[in-house]
Amino acid sequence: MLIKPTKITAGTLQVNIYAAVSVFLAYTMIFGFRKSFTAATFDGITVSGYSYKTLLVISQVLGYMLAKFYGVKYIAELKRTGRGSVIILLTGIAWFSWLGFALVPVPYNIVFLFINGFPLGMLWGVVFSYVEGRRGTDFIGATLAVSFIFASGFVKSAAGWLILNFGINEFWAPFCTGLLFAGPLLLFIYLMEKIPPPDAADIADRMERTPMSKALRNTFVRSFLPGLAACILIYTFATIFRDIRDNFSAEMWKEMGFFNQPAIFSKTETPITLVILVLIGSMVMIRNSYKALITAHVFIGIGFLLAGLSTWMFISGNVPPVWWMTLVGLGLYMVYIPFNAVFFERLIATFRYAGNVGFLIYLADSFGYVGSLGVLLAKEVFKVKLNWVNFFSNSVMVLSAIGLFLTLFSAIYFARKFKKLRTS
Repeated sequence: MLIKPTKITAGTLQVNIYAAVSVFLAYTMIFGFRKSFTAATFDGITVSGYSYKTLLVISQVLGYMLAKFYGVKYIAELKRTGRGSVIILLTGIAWFSWLGFALVPVPYNIVFLFINGFPLGMLWGVVFSYVEGRRGTDFIGATLAVSFIFASGFVKSAAGWLILNFGINEFWAPFCTGLLFAGPLLLFIYLMEKIPPPDAADIADRMERTPMSKALRNTFVRSFLPGLAACILIYTFATIFRDIRDNFSAEMWKEMGFFNQPAIFSKTETPITLVILVLIGSMVMIRNSYKALITAHVFIGIGFLLAGLSTWMFISGNVPPVWWMTLVGLGLYMVYIPFNAVFFERLIATFRYAGNVGFLIYLADSFGYVGSLGVLLAKEVFKVKLNWVNFFSNSVMVLSAIGLFLTLFSAIYFARKFKKLRTS
């Protein structure tokens, strides 16, 4: 049975704006405890012949990956009470892991990146649970999702500022950066706790969002297996190259002649944040969830095209480095962000399934981080000496072609599935 979407009232709009601002600021602060170490290059430090920084990234990604696998169950079954305390506890563990990182000598401090990554890997699903299942979730989710684009540049700029202006060394910078973000995070968690739950019209339009047992999760996956498999592959590719760009952007900027310029991170990420917010947030205007789901496929396809074409022009010498890093980042985030903001939200609403988005996001994330970790491990195990710019640019070209094919397959699959629903 298909439900006619209802209009968003002025009061609901105020709630949506309040929720969007609250979760954006909260997750930006959370990011302050995650990515600040990537502002440093740790030049000249190796461990048994392996790049020290790459080992740090691998350790953190391993923690993140295992958190995503655990989160498939934990986030799917998450209750809607006590979430603020969960965020404070998990973020606190992540912050104090940076203290251990600073105090314990190399290489033994590598383990603290794993301790940092696991609790932080749980937080996306907890924060998203405040805002899913609303008629305004597209806009709120887009605002939340772009927070980690903006925060990635903002946090690295903050860490670089501490290193350059206060003489804080690379090992203490992450803990000190967290100190800057701790107080504001408590305020924004308090604001999130004040977000009203979805109203009756939200539930009628987007389905009630409830914990999902193992049996319900298995039933959902079996119902949409081919389409979900294509989506997870798309998301895995996007995660791999988003992570490479995010974790090794300092190295890429250095290879392209930009060094000791902490503002460069925000210079590229801020415009990407604004464009993605407008594009994905505007989907709130598409009241029909099926049309929104297909529109998300269109955005993903355009993202692959933009990433591939801008990279081809960069390799050809027709696009300067700053424009390329901005455009390829925009393309990759046009692929990545819909899955974290609107794709699964509209999938549940289209096919009228009771459940929650966190389960699907963590299912995709778990495989995405397996791919990301696999690339990093292969680089170190096989002693591959990479020029990050060359590796990244050449790989993006291949990614774009495969991604376009998978996106088309996914769109056709869900269109046929919806046609069956309408005729049944």
